[in-house]
Amino acid sequence: MPRKPRFPSYRLHKPSGQAVVTINGRDFYLGVFDSEQSKACYEKLIAEWLSNGRELPQSASVDGSSETGLTIVELIARYLRFAKTHYRKNGQVTNEMTVIKPALAGLRELYGRSQAAEFGPKSLKTVRQLFVDKGLARSTCNKYTNRIVRAFRWACSEELIPAHIHHGLASVTNLQKGRTTARETEDVRPVADSVISATTDELNPVVADMVQLQRVTGMRPAEVCEIKPCSIDRSGDIWLYTPDSHKNEHRGKSRIVPIGPRAQELLAPYLLRDQDSHCFNPSETVEQVNREKRLSRKTPVQPSQQNRVKKSPDWTPGDRYTTASYRRAIYRAAKRAGVEQWSPNRLRHTAGTEIRKHHGLEAAQVVLGHSQASTTELYAERDLSLAMSVAAQIG
Repeated sequence: MPRKPRFPSYRLHKPSGQAVVTINGRDFYLGVFDSEQSKACYEKLIAEWLSNGRELPQSASVDGSSETGLTIVELIARYLRFAKTHYRKNGQVTNEMTVIKPALAGLRELYGRSQAAEFGPKSLKTVRQLFVDKGLARSTCNKYTNRIVRAFRWACSEELIPAHIHHGLASVTNLQKGRTTARETEDVRPVADSVISATTDELNPVVADMVQLQRVTGMRPAEVCEIKPCSIDRSGDIWLYTPDSHKNEHRGKSRIVPIGPRAQELLAPYLLRDQDSHCFNPSETVEQVNREKRLSRKTPVQPSQQNRVKKSPDWTPGDRYTTASYRRAIYRAAKRAGVEQWSPNRLRHTAGTEIRKHHGLEAAQVVLGHSQASTTELYAERDLSLAMSVAAQIG
């Protein structure tokens, strides 16, 4: 059954006794609550909102007079609607939305009711200082500030605010190390092989193989999680894995991961399945764990307990690991092993450090997929050739 369309609600503003409606993040006071005049004003605003594609024209007001312009709250509301359609991959909203929202929340907290056309560099620095005062790291403060600037750039491109607003905000430079009170974060360090070994001893075999595969190939965690048999070209001595999606896909860059002998040995048992299914499947992990528990029982299983599957379980394992579930499994195993907790991203640093040590900086860049600029097809072929050579030697 289709859902009924939702409209901004007509409601009572208790402190003033007026009727109020909030449209696109902007409050409109309509007059005495439950009066004919207030209801007529409400109907007028809703009609304008619907006829303009669920956006209010800049001239919209209760009494018909001209408004002074777009407020920060309205800009944020419009930008978030745009971002939900822009930051998508494979039909799903990306994680970018989870970091855009807290950045814009700081902007709304200080300047929500201000005019967007009056927001300048000093105001932006004030919002950035709010992030610093909340204890965010310098790098996070810079990223949040840049996302605010990006929102204003979009508003300029839509002619919602004058173009000079974005130019002014873009002049604000990032906070620099040692020249701000914002706290610093530790650099991401490689994880020692002894720590990896201790952790994998506490992992289930499937996740342990994921860790080892990432260690020898330098893949990103997402690339390990989404690997499928159909994504691997096994026609040559060095297999070539082309992820369905990757970090720099939206920039028009390709990503091919060479899989050498050691990685092939790890991956081979997981390729004996449907070509379009994910190699590393949590459902299979749960079945394997339950099977091992059943075999290790010292008492026989009662007939009534042969099948204890719930009809409507609160949780069921998915058909693939996500980066979050993969990371949690490693955290928990590291805790059980009594070693430092580490994230799968650090495996890339471990692999990169080893490759650079033995094969040079360029080899590390091409194996890990660290490209700084667009390249010609000839250059891409040279990179792939070098990456395949390294994979043949290290796994």
